[in-house]
Amino acid sequence: MKVSTSAAIVAAARPLPFPGARAVRPRGRVGGRFGGVAQFLMQGSKVLAVTLTGDTVKAKNGSMVAYDGQMAFKKMSGGGEGLRGMVTRRLTGEQMTVMEVKGHGTCYFADRASDINLVQLNGETLHVEASNLLCTDAGLRTGTTFTGLRGASQGNGLFTTTVEGTGQAALMSAGTAVVLRVTQGMPLQVDPGAYIAHQGNLQQNFQSGVNFRTLMGEGSGESFQIRFEGDGLVYVQPSERNTLGGDV
Repeated sequence: MKVSTSAAIVAAARPLPFPGARAVRPRGRVGGRFGGVAQFLMQGSKVLAVTLTGDTVKAKNGSMVAYDGQMAFKKMSGGGEGLRGMVTRRLTGEQMTVMEVKGHGTCYFADRASDINLVQLNGETLHVEASNLLCTDAGLRTGTTFTGLRGASQGNGLFTTTVEGTGQAALMSAGTAVVLRVTQGMPLQVDPGAYIAHQGNLQQNFQSGVNFRTLMGEGSGESFQIRFEGDGLVYVQPSERNTLGGDV
C-alpha cells in the first residue's frame, strides 16, 4: 500500500480505529432487548456472524460458510434494486452478485480468508469496490456510481458500488484494513490497487505518471494514483490488486 507523505503524517497524528472493527451493536432496541434487526458480530477477524430474527441481509453470493436455525437463500444481482438496477447493470457491466438471506438463527459469512471490517452508516453514503463488499443489512440500499478513469485504472470498470442509508455493512480486505482521514488542506494519494472504499465529502482526482518508484528512478511505464481532497475517510488495504497501470 502506498500513500503520500502528507497522508502518513495524518495517519500518524490521528490514528483511526476501523469503525466497528470488533462489533456493531444492532439498532431497534425495544424493552431492553434487541429485536427485528440483524446483529453483526465478528468471530475472529475473518468470519462474520449475523444473527437474524426474521429479518433480511444481503451478502456476496457463495459467502455463507455455515448457519444454524431456519434460513432461506435467494440469489440476486448487484447494481441496485428494481428496473433501474437492471438497466444500470446492463449499462455498467456491474459484476457484483449477491444473495438475500432471511430467517431465524445465525448465519456465518467469509470469503477466501479475507479480513472483515464492520462499518456503521447513519444516513451516509459509502463508496466501495464491489469485490470488497461482503454483507449489508436491510436498512441499506445498494447502487452504482461513475468512477471514470479511477475504476479503469483498477481494472474494475468505470463504475463502483454505493451503499447508503442507516445500517451495518461488512467490508473485506486483503490484510488488516486501515482508515485514513482526509481534511481540508491535507489531501491523500492512494494506490488504486489498495483502495477499498471512502465516505464523506470527498472529491477524487485521477493522477497518472506519478509514483515513488519513478521519483527514485526505479519505476518503469505509466502509473496511477487517486487523489482525495475534502473531508472524509478513505479505507485502504495493505495489499494491491493488479491494475492497468501495473505496480505503483
